[in-house]
Amino acid sequence: MRKLILGLAITLDGYIEGPNGEYDWCFTDQDYGLNEFFERIDSMFIGRKSYEIAQQHAENNNGEVTPGMPALTEYVFSRTLKSVKKGAVLIAEDGISEARKIKLLPGKDIWLFGGASLTEQLMEAKLVDELWLSVHPILLGNGKLLFQKNDQRTKLTLLESKNYETGLVSLRYQITDHD
Repeated sequence: MRKLILGLAITLDGYIEGPNGEYDWCFTDQDYGLNEFFERIDSMFIGRKSYEIAQQHAENNNGEVTPGMPALTEYVFSRTLKSVKKGAVLIAEDGISEARKIKLLPGKDIWLFGGASLTEQLMEAKLVDELWLSVHPILLGNGKLLFQKNDQRTKLTLLESKNYETGLVSLRYQITDHD
């Protein structure tokens, strides 16, 4: 079965975006393991808000959401969108059931790109297999937290850690047990 990997940038105090949705604190001066990660995946799960932000970003950057990102099958989870770009797949109903089915399809691993609401739902459903967090050396103090209040304890096993000269620390964890 394919793995679902939550891969994103996070601040040391746990935020994935600033209070106004900004992510200008994210380092973009080098690859930080993205190209190696891109070799592992062929699909992306993305929520509506993150999808809309990514589309705006791509429009301003020659069609690229992230530099070097290969063509991926994008599964957009939204109850409000009526359509998505050509080649993307809209998941409007029973997202958890659809995510389970997609994980069973042949292919490479799947990138859980965001956002927080989709991540929370997929974590609660125990569908996320790995966390790949790029911890940036900044304390935002406010914004959107990656992990909201949660009633379940989740045990992790460290798979890999890598330090960069910039102070960014890349952490990869396998989810080993959901209580």
